[in-house]
Amino acid sequence: MSALRTAEIIAVGSELLTPHRIDTNSLWLTGRLNDLGIEVRAKAIAGDDHDDLAAIVAAALSRADLVITTGGLGPTDDDVTRDVVSRVLQRPMHENADVVAAIEERFKRRGLKMPGINRRQAQVPEGAVVLNNPHGTAPGLWIDHGQRVVVLFPGPPREMQPMFEAGVAARIEARSPGRRLRRRVLKVNGRSESQVEEIAYPIYSRLGDDAVPVQTTILATPGQIELHLAAAGADVAAIDRRLDDGINALAAALGPVVFSTDGRSLEQVVGDALRTRGWRIAAAESCTGGLLMGRLTEVPGSSAWTIGGVVAYDDEVKRRDLGVPAEMLAEHGAVSEPVAIAMAEGIRGRFAAEIGVGITGIAGPGGGSAAKPVGLVVIAVVTPSAQMVRTLNFPGDRAAVRQHSTAAALDMVRRALDA
Repeated sequence: MSALRTAEIIAVGSELLTPHRIDTNSLWLTGRLNDLGIEVRAKAIAGDDHDDLAAIVAAALSRADLVITTGGLGPTDDDVTRDVVSRVLQRPMHENADVVAAIEERFKRRGLKMPGINRRQAQVPEGAVVLNNPHGTAPGLWIDHGQRVVVLFPGPPREMQPMFEAGVAARIEARSPGRRLRRRVLKVNGRSESQVEEIAYPIYSRLGDDAVPVQTTILATPGQIELHLAAAGADVAAIDRRLDDGINALAAALGPVVFSTDGRSLEQVVGDALRTRGWRIAAAESCTGGLLMGRLTEVPGSSAWTIGGVVAYDDEVKRRDLGVPAEMLAEHGAVSEPVAIAMAEGIRGRFAAEIGVGITGIAGPGGGSAAKPVGLVVIAVVTPSAQMVRTLNFPGDRAAVRQHSTAAALDMVRRALDA
C-alpha cells in the first residue's frame, strides 16, 4: 500500500451552490486530516450533475492520494455520488444484502416499512468497504483504487463525523505512518496586512530548511490579521521546536499588537484575563448594536465575567439609561470622545462592573459628513483606575466597520487588563 500524503475534498449537492446552504464538512475534515498528517491540497463543490461531478472526481484522482466526497448518498434521483464514482473508477455496483438488512431494521425500529427507493443506498461499487452509519440510512464507502483511496461520506455532519472517527481515521493513520502536519497561529489586532507582512517576512522567510520546511500564510479579516505556520514530517519534536521558535520570534518582532499565539480568539483572551482578575464587564453600544456583547457571550462560561449591556442607539437612551448629559451631546455630538467616555462610565456605574465600554460611531452607508465621515468610531474603556479613549477611522462597508469596532474595543479591554 502506498502512503497517503495529500487529499482533495468534494462537497456534493446543488444546494451548496446557492446562498442558502454552506459546506461546513470540508472545514471539519481538513482539521482531522491535518491531525493525521494529510495535507488538503484542494476543495470543490459540485452540483447534482453526473458529468460535472465525474470531471471533478477524475481531476482530483489525478492529483491527490486521497479523495473524499461528502453528500449525494441519499435514496433519491438527485443523489448521484455512488453512481458517478462507480463510473469514474469503472467498478460495477452490486446490491449489498447486509446494507439492505441494516436499513430495513432502522425503519422497523421506528415502526415503519422501508420504502423500496432506499435500496439504492445498498448499491456498492465492486471492491468497496462499507462504512456503517448508525445515525442514518446512507452507508459510507472506502475504495482502494490502485495507489489512490476514495472515501464517500453522507452529507449530514452528525452522520459524517462519527463515521470518520469510527471507520476511517484509523485506516488513514495506518497509511500515513509517523507523518504529522503541525500548525501554529499568531493573531494581531491594530495593524494592516501589509504592516504585519513588512515586519514578519524577514523572519518567516528564514524559518524553514530542508529538514523542516515551513509554510506560511497571512490572512486578513476585519479587525484581525493571522499568521499561520505549518510543517509536516516524521520528527514531530523537531517540527514543534521549529514552529514554536518561529511564533516566538514573530511575537517578539510584532510586539503588543499580538493578542494570541495559541489559537484563542480575542474574546477568549479577554475572558480569560477577566476571569484571572475576578473582574466583570458591561458595555454600552451605539453603532455596534450589541455585537460586542454578542462576541463576549459566545465564549462558554462567559456568565462568570459578563454582566450585560445597553444598546444606546438613540440619544434619548444615552441620556436616560446611561446618564450622558444632554448639553454634552449638544456640544460635542453623539460620536465624540466625551460621549464615549460618559457611556462607558454610565454603564460601569449602572451595572457595578469593574470595566465599562462605550462605543459610538457612524457605520454607514449614510449619516456621515466632512467632519465626521462614515467609518468614524469612538471607543472608551473605563476601569477602577484608568480611562482609555480612541477615535478611529475604519474602512469598508457597514458590516466591516461594525466588526472592526468590536475587535478594537476588545483589544482595548485586553490592554487595560494587561496594564
